[in-house]
Amino acid sequence: MNYNEPESQQLTLSIIVPAYNEEKRLPSTLDRLNRFIRATGINCELIIVDDGSKDNTREIVRGVMRDNASLRLIENPHSGKAYTVRTGLMQARGLYALHADADLSTPPEEFLKLVDALKSGYDVAIGSRDGRPGAPWYRLLMSAAWRVLVSVVVVSGFRDTQCGFKAYRTAVAQHILQHTLLYNTPAESLTTASVAAASDVEMLYVARRLGYRIAEVPLVWMHHDESKIRPMQDSLNAFAELLRIRWFAISGAYKLRAKPG
Repeated sequence: MNYNEPESQQLTLSIIVPAYNEEKRLPSTLDRLNRFIRATGINCELIIVDDGSKDNTREIVRGVMRDNASLRLIENPHSGKAYTVRTGLMQARGLYALHADADLSTPPEEFLKLVDALKSGYDVAIGSRDGRPGAPWYRLLMSAAWRVLVSVVVVSGFRDTQCGFKAYRTAVAQHILQHTLLYNTPAESLTTASVAAASDVEMLYVARRLGYRIAEVPLVWMHHDESKIRPMQDSLNAFAELLRIRWFAISGAYKLRAKPG
């Protein structure tokens, strides 16, 4: 399979994987992603953003880098997932930037659906989990409640704002991040919910206010038991962050300038 690319020497795609203490999963993840890149023929860079891991995550990446020129390692101090993803998006060099969870609960082959949405004219493409086989009942309940809260408090019209697989035109992602007010520093990102659920919501809110076109793309997704979510604590923290976004919106704190061009 050879994927058609734009007629440009620029990198087509940056795949960003935030990683915190991922020494067990990362070898398999890197192998699957590298096989995907080779099979599709995409002109691609693979960026691992290490969130100050205390295990051998960085050493594993460096070992693979010796034989893989397309792999990059960005080393952050421990700052939480939101700032880790932000770092990868701001340093991406591809025409498109996609971030994916290290567990690859969505298979890499599904990434092409997000890229296709961007190629068709959308500025942002978010994964929407098409069923959640294996997910425990409380995760399904949390997801349903979150969807209602997001719709009522911040932004409506999305089935799934929390899927960890999203893609952007890179210039668009960087423009959006210039206008976000949450998670912009390591200290703030680290003190919020470990999964930084409201970060995705804020980016979608800002993207819509800036007039960017957003596609929601159904993706195959499988539940993994290694999730780092703390159901009660993270839910309360995330709701508080939703209220902050709402307050910023009604108080005029978001100084949104028109999208470039």
